[in-house]
Amino acid sequence: MRRDSRLSRMLHVLLHMARHDGPMTSDAIATMLRTNPVVVRRTMAGLREAGYVRSEKGHGGGWVLACDLDAISLLDVHRAVGGPQIFAIGNEAGPTHCLVEKLVNESLADALSEAEKLLIARFGSVSLGQLARDFDARYAGPLPSSP
Repeated sequence: MRRDSRLSRMLHVLLHMARHDGPMTSDAIATMLRTNPVVVRRTMAGLREAGYVRSEKGHGGGWVLACDLDAISLLDVHRAVGGPQIFAIGNEAGPTHCLVEKLVNESLADALSEAEKLLIARFGSVSLGQLARDFDARYAGPLPSSP
């Protein structure tokens, strides 16, 4: 099963954008992420709708940050990129008459729900500004471009 990497990729892009002088084109972002510019535009649209970035058209245009990194949490970005399901594991779907299966499903559902609540709370407590400061503290100097 392929993992959904939209959150990770967009966090990566937003941190690069914060240190980039001027707009970043979809082509430049696509090259950085090794993907297609159409995929970039589709994913960035959610960030634009949430008010975290804006796009500028024409010569010299591209994507720019529209708010302070301290105002954006990991949870905000997660939601803006479509809020993909946190866990890929789950219960067997559909009604069952088997008491063992019912017990297993209830137990898994409870554990997954608790784990998701903890993860969502953690996502909400970390800002992109904090990530940027952590990067600065760890790697002094200019942000390297991705291959």
